[in-house]
Formats: sequence, structure tokens, C-alpha cells
Amino acid sequence: MKEVTAAIILKNNKVLIAQRVPSDKLAGKWEFPGGKIELGETPQECLKREIKEELDVDITVLNFFGESIFAYPSGTIKLMAFWCKWISGEFTLKVHSQIVWVDRHELGLYDFAPADISLVEKLKAVMSLKWNGLPQSIENNL
Repeated sequence: MKEVTAAIILKNNKVLIAQRVPSDKLAGKWEFPGGKIELGETPQECLKREIKEELDVDITVLNFFGESIFAYPSGTIKLMAFWCKWISGEFTLKVHSQIVWVDRHELGLYDFAPADISLVEKLKAVMSLKWNGLPQSIENNL
């Protein structure tokens, strides 16, 4: 099973999502950005590296958000998502066709990669409680 990470990056009550490029296996699908964990790397180190490589920005990885296990035809992945904070840098698309900041009401308008769907549902539920309903350690860092 491949272990993969995803960043839940929030700004002004919106979450960052990214669309896969047309040449990708999941072309056109939306996802929370991240990537495969390399040998000897923690999930947090992976997220920092992948977000820098894919979007050219620096993040701080905060608390664990949730996970999704999904069996694709090419193999099963364990997707681990973390709350993250954007620290610096200008977003530059390197492996995605576009990125957007969306609020919880808009999440259902996007065609997400299958492994991300359960994370989308959890995020909509958490964000519907109210912004102040986020864990204090997360809210204080956003």
C-alpha cells in the first residue's frame, strides 16, 4: 500500500484545492495537494517537500486531519491529510492545471479524486459546525 499525504490549507474560511493536469491518470480530478511519502520521510516532511515542489510555497504542517484508504486499479493508497498553514511564497502551478480557494458550500461542485472524497465530506462537516469549531490548536495557527 502506498502512503500519500494531503494538505488541508485554509485561508479566510476557504480551502485550497488543485486540479490534476490532462496528462495525469486522474486527469481533471480535484484533490487536496500533496504526494507520495519517500523512504525515510515522515508524512509531515513529505507534505512540506511536495507542496514546495508542486506549488512553490512553504507551509507549516499542523495537526492530523484524517485518512482515506482507496483501492485504485493501479494499487491501494492510504491518504493521510493534515491541517496546514501557508507561510510564504507565491503559488506557482507546476503539476496542476489550476488551483482554487473554495468554501465548504462549493466543495460539492468539484469532481474530486476518489481517495479525496471521504476527506471532502469530513471537511464539509467540520467547517459547517462553524469556523470557531475547529480544534483550538488549528484555529490559533490559521
